[in-house]
Formats: sequence, C-alpha cells, structure tokens
Amino acid sequence: MTNWGFLGAGSIAHSSLAPAVHADPRATLHSVASSSSERARALAPRKAYSSYEALLRDSEVDVVYIALHNSAHCHWTEAALRAGKHVICEKPLGLSATEVDTMVRAAADTGRLLVEAAWNRWHPRTRDLESMIANGAIGTVTGVTARFDGLAPSPGNYRRDPALGGGALLDVGYYAVSAALAAFGWLAPKVVWAKQDRWDIGSADRESSCLLEFTGGGVAEIHCSLNGSHAEEFTVTGATGELGLSAPAFCAATAPAVLTGAGRTSRTYPALDPYRFMVQAVEKAVTGRPGYLVPLAQSRLIASTIDAVRSHCLAGSDQADG
Repeated sequence: MTNWGFLGAGSIAHSSLAPAVHADPRATLHSVASSSSERARALAPRKAYSSYEALLRDSEVDVVYIALHNSAHCHWTEAALRAGKHVICEKPLGLSATEVDTMVRAAADTGRLLVEAAWNRWHPRTRDLESMIANGAIGTVTGVTARFDGLAPSPGNYRRDPALGGGALLDVGYYAVSAALAAFGWLAPKVVWAKQDRWDIGSADRESSCLLEFTGGGVAEIHCSLNGSHAEEFTVTGATGELGLSAPAFCAATAPAVLTGAGRTSRTYPALDPYRFMVQAVEKAVTGRPGYLVPLAQSRLIASTIDAVRSHCLAGSDQADG
C-alpha cells in the first residue's frame, strides 16, 4: 500500500487526483495539507494538516502530490524530495528550464521519484498517437497545427498573475507545445516567430502564438488563449498521411475520444479516467514495478521551449495589452 499526501486542496485535487487515489486499491490518501481545513477534509484523507511542513514531516507519507499554483512548484517539490518523499507535481513542472533543472537535481541527490502530472500523457489515445507517429504511420512529420483556447479566468484568479505562474502559455499552451514536440520526436525546435497579448499592463499573457521549426524543415504552428472561446485542435501532417485528435483534442479526460487518420483509420476510445492510469503508474514505480512515466527529459524540453517562446516575445517587444 502506498500512502499519498497532497500539498494543496484545489480544484484538480478535488475533481481528479483524490478520486483517482481513492479508486486505487493499492493507494491511500493518507494526508492533505491546506490553509483551509474544510477543503482538506473534503478530500477524505486520514489526516489533515494546516501546514505543508507538517505533512512533509509525516514519516508515513510515501508520495507527495503538489497541487499548488505554478510558482510554488519548484520550492515545494524540492522540499518534499529532500524530506525523502517521492513527488508527482502538477504541470507545468517548473516555470522555466532552470527550475526544472533544480528539481531534477534534487531527485537525483535524494534518489526519489519525480514525475510531472501531465494527465493527458497517460490517456491511451495520446499513447497510441505518439506510437503511430514514431512507427512511421504517416511518414516523416512535416507540420503540426495545435490550438487550445481555454476558459477565461475571473479577475483575481492566479492564471492572470505572472508572479504566480499564470498565463495562457503555461496553462493551456503547455498541452499544445508538448503535443507538437511529441509529434516531432522530442527534438528541440527553433522559434521562428512568437507573439503574446495580455489582459492589461502587468498581467500574464491572455493569448500566445508561435511558429516552431524543427530539423529538416518541419514546422509547428501553435496558438493558445484564455479568452473563453474553448476551441481545441491538433493535427499532424506527414509525408504520407495525416493524424488528428477530435475535439476535445486535449481535455478528453473522462469523455469519449477519437483518433483520426487521413480518412483511412479512426479509433474511438470509451470514456475513461487517465488520472487513474497516472496514479497506478506512479504507485508501480514507487514499489519497483514497471509502468509508464513521463520522462523528465521531455518535461525539461517543454520548459525550455516555453522559455524560448517568451524570450522571443520579450526580445521583439511583441506583446500587446488588451
């Protein structure tokens, strides 16, 4: 039995991770630390803590799930690792490649597991798509179109605050960027152009767009926003065909999903919960059994690509206020 401890008791912890842990016969939600004892108890843990440090001192906790706002990921991930805990941290793992490097070093120093909780990477549709591309189902990849327009956060929400790691690029853009990198076999791209719009002066990005170029001349056009339109698209074009994800292209957590292929093939997946697959995989790894985990090298490449997009925007002053 693996004992889980949560730092934070926000919406994802309530809607996704706590139910997945409770559903796993090999896992126990041992404890939750939150500034709100009511939110912590609502997750039905064995113990509730009012401080994160107290949970990290609990010798019975095996795995810590970091469910905090983005700017807190690096500090508390490193603290949990150095407290001897295995860690699964919400995406994005870090605000930058430098933060990811800090966390990876801490995992290496302590010999503990570190996993980025990018739930969609455990969805069978995502796994099949990556496998088909890698096995040459559409030949050499030449182009990707990835779009994710998410819901607009209310004023005061951390997603509008750059100091807390807000913005479209780090939120919904993460999915579009990671999918494009996967399509091109996790090669490091060059940013050809990039632009961002903000809600107002000092806010995080409301919209981000970029064009990435890969070795051999393949390109990925990426757009993401938190403007409320809620549109999703992902298409991969190759030398001999095309693959795509039906909408919702990225947020198909518990809804039926479809993988389409150049009019020749179509795979439909029943409604399922990839968070359960994620919890099961982490539990297997912690107990020495084989299971799929998102490689840290891929998490680092996602972070460095997002770094490059933001740097390109700053260098060209290609930002506008709403």
